[in-house]
Amino acid sequence: MSQKDIADFRTGLLKAGYVADAELGSALWLVTRLERPLLLEGDAGVGKTEIAKALAKVLDTKLIRLQCYEGLDVSSAVYEWNYQHQLLAIRSQEAGAEASAIFDPKYLLERPLLAAIRSDAAPVLLIDEIDRADEEFEAFLLEVLSDFQVSIPELGTLEAKSRPRVILTSNGTRQLSDALRRRCLYHYVDYPSFDKELQILRTRLPHLSVALARQIVGFVQDLRKVDLVKRPGIAETLDWAAALLQFGLDKLDQDPEVLRATLVCLLKTREDTERLEEVELDRLVARAV
Repeated sequence: MSQKDIADFRTGLLKAGYVADAELGSALWLVTRLERPLLLEGDAGVGKTEIAKALAKVLDTKLIRLQCYEGLDVSSAVYEWNYQHQLLAIRSQEAGAEASAIFDPKYLLERPLLAAIRSDAAPVLLIDEIDRADEEFEAFLLEVLSDFQVSIPELGTLEAKSRPRVILTSNGTRQLSDALRRRCLYHYVDYPSFDKELQILRTRLPHLSVALARQIVGFVQDLRKVDLVKRPGIAETLDWAAALLQFGLDKLDQDPEVLRATLVCLLKTREDTERLEEVELDRLVARAV
């Protein structure tokens, strides 16, 4: 690995709309070389899912996403049989049609894991919020990530045509197993620094003036220091900036009423709305401008 390789890879991520630091750029580059999964941990809203989307663009391949949740099982994550079509085939055979295998791959309904394994070209497989899935599913996932194959009793073992590039994300709602961590590269995604968030804004919203972008980032960075139920993430910053552009504001203290109206982009709970009133909105605005 050379520094130029990492720099070129980060440039590709930037063109795909994601601003990556050297550490994250190196981790993603290693995913493509070592063919190891990458576990991304961090608070909700820091941009973990966007990393997988950007990687798929850089590699010019499709993104396959498995959204995890409590109770996720094999039929939702891997495959299930198309029972209606199988039943129609059985009835056709009973009516004299030529006999054919009922458990045929054509009757498989692919779910994300099987779709990733059966893809001709290596996709990016995003296993989103793995911490929301049960420990039993996490244990099943270990086998898939170790061998990149799926066992279907009626068909046998289906091996990957090409190894997908795997990104797992976790918001830290529960502790993941050491076995899963051992199989993955690891990177913690934190809230961005002032300069990085400013670069993100300027990259995603090029029509935003530098002056207003700096005020927006300064305000949001101070807001994250307040004791909120849901601190605003990068997505909220981008939404708020876009809303301010829609209202035609050039600076945050231009129109207090409009500013308050746009806070729906940043504050997502009643408690946080009330909390902001306690810390004085005007003071946060004054610090930003």
